[in-house]
Amino acid sequence: MLAKFFRLSENNTTVKKEVLAGLTTFSTMAYILAVNPSILSTTGMDFNALITATALAAAIGTLVMALYARLPIGVAPGMGLNAFFAYTIVSGMGYSWQFALTAVFLEGIIFIILSMFRIREAIINSIPENLKHAISVGIGLLIALIGMANAGIIETGMHHAGEGRLEGVILKMGNVTSIGPLIALIGLIVSAVLMYRKVNAALLIGILAATMAGIPLGITHLPEGHLVSLPPSVAPIAFKLEFDRIFSLDMLMILFTLLMVNLFDTVGTLIGLCNKAGLLDENGRLPRAKQALMADAVGTTAAGLLGTSVVTAYVESASGVAAGGRTGLTALTVSFMFLLSLFFAPVFAMIPQAATAPALIIVGMLMMGAVVKIDFNDVTEALPAFLAIVMMPYTYSIAEGIVFGMLSYVLLKVLTGRYKQISPVMYVLAILFVVTFLVK
Repeated sequence: MLAKFFRLSENNTTVKKEVLAGLTTFSTMAYILAVNPSILSTTGMDFNALITATALAAAIGTLVMALYARLPIGVAPGMGLNAFFAYTIVSGMGYSWQFALTAVFLEGIIFIILSMFRIREAIINSIPENLKHAISVGIGLLIALIGMANAGIIETGMHHAGEGRLEGVILKMGNVTSIGPLIALIGLIVSAVLMYRKVNAALLIGILAATMAGIPLGITHLPEGHLVSLPPSVAPIAFKLEFDRIFSLDMLMILFTLLMVNLFDTVGTLIGLCNKAGLLDENGRLPRAKQALMADAVGTTAAGLLGTSVVTAYVESASGVAAGGRTGLTALTVSFMFLLSLFFAPVFAMIPQAATAPALIIVGMLMMGAVVKIDFNDVTEALPAFLAIVMMPYTYSIAEGIVFGMLSYVLLKVLTGRYKQISPVMYVLAILFVVTFLVK
């Protein structure tokens, strides 16, 4: 039945190969069960409930990818998108986490509608290629910054000098000989060495190694009960939507940012992985693209209701593709493993922030890879891309980076007489950004 439904023989694969590929993909994605709650809990959300919500959202999104799109790709709450949730919507803009969850839920509904009518592909095609790559790079820098700050490797160098004045440098090196930074650096080196040796679970092993090293140093606190238990309840964070201010310009900006970032992440990941797996058609297009995009749309809607951030297709699925995964059976295995992980919540709850920092830093490094695809020879392309990249870590906001990148792109193209290179969608977006600035 499995062979027939997933067309294993047509894809030159077997049940054994697909299951092993799924286990490989899960091992590279499992770090999100520790990292996502670590990031989102800074908003005041319940950490243990976040573990359950993360696992369930990943299981649901990946299940749709498995049974509807039948592609070997895992889906889970996205890195960068969770940072936007915690550090921009809540910490930066001052909204509650309930408001942020409402944005996630609404984005999921919008995604379902856009996926049904193939509008998501049209939006993607209207955004300049260089800006797509720049957004990925900028998010990578922001994620790495967050990881280093969480570990204490870097810290603010500003101090009060009296009379309301601040002195010093904006950032400086933390005390790297203290326990937190040392634990993070241990995990970082372990992860990097394992990645060099092509160990699929490198990030997860790095997190576990740092966590174990933290036990004798007093930074890792072992659970008082059993390591295996019933899943924590999602009641503290599930179905906590807040619709009071959904018709504000801020909500429009938030939804647009979530939409754009997730569009770039998912479409880029799908095309890249399916190309590697030999699943693209003769025209280089992705078969069942509508179904694949629907997977993260449904997963995101479920995430908003369950209490976690936007889900997206995971580039770590490349490890499963490299192991021979070619069909949805690989994704089905990943979905099952996320459900199984629900019973090991105490293990993930004891992992300190310093231990998850290496995963953030390395994911940031991997996202930096897109910088080589940016055209720096044309200033009308290079400056918008550069501004999008640097403004994300400098302003601690993905949204601001996108605004600076897109506005500068439109202005430079118009002022240099190359306005024909601007799509109508870009003009509309630029106007919306200007209005947002004026209102602020």
